[in-house]
Amino acid sequence: MVPIDELRSRAQWTKSSFSGGMGNCVEFTNAVEVVGVRDSKDVNGPILRFAPGEWSAFVAGVRSGSLG
Repeated sequence: MVPIDELRSRAQWTKSSFSGGMGNCVEFTNAVEVVGVRDSKDVNGPILRFAPGEWSAFVAGVRSGSLG
């Protein structure tokens, strides 16, 4: 899996189109073998890492409303 430091320094991050206008933004990056998710207000804070299949399942669950 891509090391956190490499995600932090080399990845291109994209803000979610569903982020709020009050600075409540989620950013994601799609690296070769991992999807990273972070808080845009704390770019040096924690980064959640997901395998591509895990991320696809999460997105499908959100879209279908099955995550409750």
